[in-house]
Amino acid sequence: MDLFQAIIIAIIEGLTEYLPVSSTGHMIFASSYFGIQNHDFVKLFQVAIQFGAILAVVALYWKKFFDFTRIDFYLKLAIAVLPALVLGKIFDDYIDAVLGKPIPIAIVLILGGVILLFIDNHFKEGKIAKEEDITKKKALTIGFWQCLAMMPGTSRSAASIIGGMQQGLTREAAAEFSFFLAVPTMLAVAVYSLTLKTYQETGQKGYEILMASSEYLNLFIIGNIVAFVVSILAIKLFIGLIKRFGFRPWGWYRIVVGILFLVYFTFNNNAV
Repeated sequence: MDLFQAIIIAIIEGLTEYLPVSSTGHMIFASSYFGIQNHDFVKLFQVAIQFGAILAVVALYWKKFFDFTRIDFYLKLAIAVLPALVLGKIFDDYIDAVLGKPIPIAIVLILGGVILLFIDNHFKEGKIAKEEDITKKKALTIGFWQCLAMMPGTSRSAASIIGGMQQGLTREAAAEFSFFLAVPTMLAVAVYSLTLKTYQETGQKGYEILMASSEYLNLFIIGNIVAFVVSILAIKLFIGLIKRFGFRPWGWYRIVVGILFLVYFTFNNNAV
């Protein structure tokens, strides 16, 4: 992976992490196009730059995250993230097996797009407009919805936002809770990938791969900075667009992009 490829993948992460379009799927498509998808550092990089995306949410909602008098907020996030922690560990090997296969991811991207076309009509505008009104039971249910995104191409934000709407949240409230929930979820995945996970190609832990080369460390730092800046812009943009247009435009986007990727990777064996 060179600097140009790292910046492109980091921009993709920042743009798509909080949109219902699957950041993992887009990064895998990009790395497959570059022909670097099977390298352990690339696999680590695609997860590790989530630190930048996490910091973007914390920076934008810092009053929420640093108000230590609101224990209930932290408790709801802890409850909501539990399903992903447990099921993520159980299905870790399965997820890794799919991560290098862009064709099934493209298919999931298309199917998810079809679902988004009908979400606005299926779920009427909810009445819960504030995080304070989300019960712990609803938070747990949204956490289980988020687990649908363990299949790459599904989109963590799409799954958790739909889960929030199913639980009676407004589109804006569901999107914001999805942002909040992303912090502990993505932090856990990133820390696990850096400290505990052993990568097949090198047989090393994530931090060992990262510290093996000053070039890798520099790409990691630059990637997180880029992901941070782009994520802030994407979050602000998404909130405005979802309030105005709903999910239908994102559904069409997923379908079109999924078809393009499906055609490309079907007829380009060198990229798969």
